[in-house]
Amino acid sequence: MIEDDEAMRTTLAELLGGHLDIEVVGYGDNELSVTHWLSSHDSGWDLAIVDLQLRTGSGIGALQWCATRMPHQKVVVLSSMVSDDARSRCLALGADGVFDKATEMDAFVAFCRDLKAGSAAAR
Repeated sequence: MIEDDEAMRTTLAELLGGHLDIEVVGYGDNELSVTHWLSSHDSGWDLAIVDLQLRTGSGIGALQWCATRMPHQKVVVLSSMVSDDARSRCLALGADGVFDKATEMDAFVAFCRDLKAGSAAAR
């Protein structure tokens, strides 16, 4: 999970673990720590959740790093900075889904539920 807001990380971890039975195996709040974690755990994750605004660096940099991920690994952007341009750019960079925290949490949850069931498609 790539999220710099501690309260949001806690909320997402509770949502994922408590309601969707998805284990959070790591998190970071800046681009450098996240890309380091991902590179040292290249097969140790199935879903990366990326916020675009981070303490330092950008979620875009982390998303670009994920371009070399394995086929079963999915990457979604969950951010409060989702304009039409940002959505298009993230999808062009390989995001499997892009969701606005304020208006698309239900769609994000549905994506995660579908992924858990083995049927998530890009949104």
